[in-house]
Amino acid sequence: MVGNILLIVLVFIDQHLHTPMYFFLGNLSFLETCYSSTIMPRMLIRFLSGNQSISLSGCIAQMYFFGFLAATECYFLAVMSYDRYLAICRPLHYAMLMNGRICILLIAVSWIIGLLLITILTCLLSQLHFCNQYIIDHFFCDFTPVVRLSCSDTQVVEMAAFITSSIGILPTFLITVASYVFIITTILKIPSITGRQKAFSTCSSHLTVVSIFYGSLMIVYILPTMEKFKDLNKVFSFLYTVLTPMANPFIYSLRNKEVRSSLRKTVCQLWGFSGIPKKLCICN
Repeated sequence: MVGNILLIVLVFIDQHLHTPMYFFLGNLSFLETCYSSTIMPRMLIRFLSGNQSISLSGCIAQMYFFGFLAATECYFLAVMSYDRYLAICRPLHYAMLMNGRICILLIAVSWIIGLLLITILTCLLSQLHFCNQYIIDHFFCDFTPVVRLSCSDTQVVEMAAFITSSIGILPTFLITVASYVFIITTILKIPSITGRQKAFSTCSSHLTVVSIFYGSLMIVYILPTMEKFKDLNKVFSFLYTVLTPMANPFIYSLRNKEVRSSLRKTVCQLWGFSGIPKKLCICN
């Protein structure tokens, strides 16, 4: 969470990072800060106090916000993939096709679609009747464990979940894959090795994040019906809900020279304000 907040601050204060790529990265960092906040506090309370209980309304609320942010992240990653496609494959048209107004529109549409998808699903879920025993075999309130608690017919809800998941995951995944197919094809056509390395460095961080997110997401939502993979499912759920948001800032900062440079300059400025001689700080 601290790493994501630091990225947001860097993107906000450094003029060199006021570009579409870092605008999207700042929004992704904000989303993942919220994403972690829906799960981590409750996990810490359970760990420190030993209190394993949660109210039904609290469980549905956690599922709602988690689902909203997860669906929105799928669209964010697709938008970021499209941005890298334009930057590498259509550089002469990049400034026109990815101006400030379009950037804001793409982010706003991502938030709105994520909100609509999970709102429809949660409204249907709230109409179900639940049994007296609320024992969730999971570390957070995900859709499948919650639906299994219902005493009602869940066919309509499960069909709605399939449709909304398809709308949330399939188009964004196809956009992401198609973007990187074109990107890799274009990079391989660059004659010089230095040029290929420079081009690939602009999208390698995002490709790493996309691979981890979609890889764990697909494993989690393909394997849950298989009892022998139940524990493995929890491991991958922990990966994409907790570890991935924590790791993403380090992935972007370690692989990105501009972020590292901005961080060094910010640290130098803070050292300067604190009275430490600037010659002790290498800001190049």
